[in-house]
Amino acid sequence: MKRGLLIIDRGSKEDEVKTELSTICSKVMERGNYAFADYCFLEVVPPFIKDGIQKCLKADIDSLTIVPYFLYPGKKVKMAVNEAIKFQAGTSVKMTFTKPMSMHPAMTEIVESKIQLALKKGGIDLPDSKIDVLIIGHGSKDPNARISIQYVADSLRARYKSVDYCFLEIEEPTIPQGIEKCDKNKPEALAIVFYFLHEGAHVKRDIYGDLSPALEKSQIKKYVITEHIGTDEKMIDFIITRAREVEDAD
Repeated sequence: MKRGLLIIDRGSKEDEVKTELSTICSKVMERGNYAFADYCFLEVVPPFIKDGIQKCLKADIDSLTIVPYFLYPGKKVKMAVNEAIKFQAGTSVKMTFTKPMSMHPAMTEIVESKIQLALKKGGIDLPDSKIDVLIIGHGSKDPNARISIQYVADSLRARYKSVDYCFLEIEEPTIPQGIEKCDKNKPEALAIVFYFLHEGAHVKRDIYGDLSPALEKSQIKKYVITEHIGTDEKMIDFIITRAREVEDAD
């Protein structure tokens, strides 16, 4: 059986996002032994879901695994799945849908690897028990978003001095509130995690609009900022893991 894979991302106008997704698809296709792998976007810019599905169906495949590439289960994931499933009736190619990229030990491992890499690059040689961690997520009206980021924070707490989280927009705690709370802990070193899949506008610009002045006002002298989590090689394995969960159930 020839199986294809389609990643559905939210969408971004930043060129880096398409570059990252192209790289991810190439590695997933090779490592997961897929006959075809590509990506599309739910919104913002093409290729949209219709474009992605049609391209997949033109390939020589018997089945298609569709991956909602989102950090949080919720409204966006439902929109992506509902849009894609409309095309099942018009083809003999069987479509299966994975869970999003959340609520799984693999995500904790990815965040952990980002923290350790940032600490190493920053020349911080302290025991993990003396490192404070602040995870910055996007923020959402959907309660599942908070549950997902809290899952990662809870999973890391046994290793680090403290682990908290805050949000760029929509919900609290805000980034200034998150930094203020960390400041009260008087950290020897703070690892700031960018809990975003891509190097989009939020990672390149928006976060710093709140983060930089908040750090300047604080007494925190030693800190590192991680890469966004979508760049990790472990993410390739996680995508394949999510895919195998539904493929093995066929």
